[in-house]
Amino acid sequence: MKNIPFNKPFIIGHELDYIAKAVAQGHLSGDGSYTKLSNRWLEEKLGCQKALLTHSCTAALEMAGILCNIQPGDEVILPSYTFVSTANAFVLRGAVPVFVDIRSDTLNIDETLIEAAITPRTRAIVPVHYAGVACEMDAIMAIAERHELLVIEDAAQALLSTYKGRALGTIGHFGCLSFHETKNIISGEGGALLVNDERFNERAEIIREKGTNRTQFFRGEVDKYTWVDIGSSFLPSELVSAFLYAQLEHAGEITAKRCHICSAYAAQLQPLQQAGKLRLPTFDGDSNGHMYYILLDSLDTRTRLISYLKAQGIFPVFHYIPLHSSPAGRKFGRCGSSMAVTDKQSERLLRLPLHYAMSDEDIMKVSNAISEFFAPA
Repeated sequence: MKNIPFNKPFIIGHELDYIAKAVAQGHLSGDGSYTKLSNRWLEEKLGCQKALLTHSCTAALEMAGILCNIQPGDEVILPSYTFVSTANAFVLRGAVPVFVDIRSDTLNIDETLIEAAITPRTRAIVPVHYAGVACEMDAIMAIAERHELLVIEDAAQALLSTYKGRALGTIGHFGCLSFHETKNIISGEGGALLVNDERFNERAEIIREKGTNRTQFFRGEVDKYTWVDIGSSFLPSELVSAFLYAQLEHAGEITAKRCHICSAYAAQLQPLQQAGKLRLPTFDGDSNGHMYYILLDSLDTRTRLISYLKAQGIFPVFHYIPLHSSPAGRKFGRCGSSMAVTDKQSERLLRLPLHYAMSDEDIMKVSNAISEFFAPA
């Protein structure tokens, strides 16, 4: 029996060739030629002021927290239905994450609840583009402008998704991308900080280089470099960047394949939605095919379906335990609204296998197995 894993890392182009070339060039630490090529690709393709590769999306979020000058006691508004890094980046600065409920259709932060969660201590809003589907950025940016707040887009899942023609990650003051092996474009571990406000360009380079002006030195702008600010070692290895650049060269092809898989799942599972057995996600032509999930009627149904699929060699996964209900979330954060939708949807959501190597036969096997689960006994 052929197993269908939830995810499978892949090679699509010149990944191994570029790694070998990086070794031959004799530069394996940060900011070599492949890092610069990747930065330029992101700037040109997405249209941001500056792109800086990092060793993870977590690192990009932590850089954004420093750039926003988040201080102990400050508050940052974000959804609870997200990965821990979205909150951790600001808790590390001493801030309080204020959790706001999500919409039932997109599972993104409910923009209508944000303003009521703002207090005099609020410094930033962190919308998370769940499954690569855009949050309502016009409304969020308008709220931020009214209250003089910064916006950090957690676009970990959203590379090449757009909102009204603009790339996600380029609308807020900052955007944070992930190239983790579970994402569309991968480098094992990896990320990028997108800087969309030129006021932060110079400091972003300094923070990324351990708080030094080393990047300016290499450009010949200063005669020596020194410690000028706080920072850390946020650069990726050149080996990681070499692998990543080979993937970026095929980003359109990868995205198209993932969108095809999502469309195929939707076509196959539509009868189950019409029969009231499950709910399919709300996607549109602006998203990048990062994820395909189904929403079931209860936690019990989800648990039984996972067991049923695993017995047939199919390995779906559920997603986040909401941060507001986690031990650390209760310790470090607070809720800024009712979390009823988050609580309900998090227990019902099941992510289906989706990776570049999937065939149409794999999609049919998964879809048929789900249909068989719901078939009358």
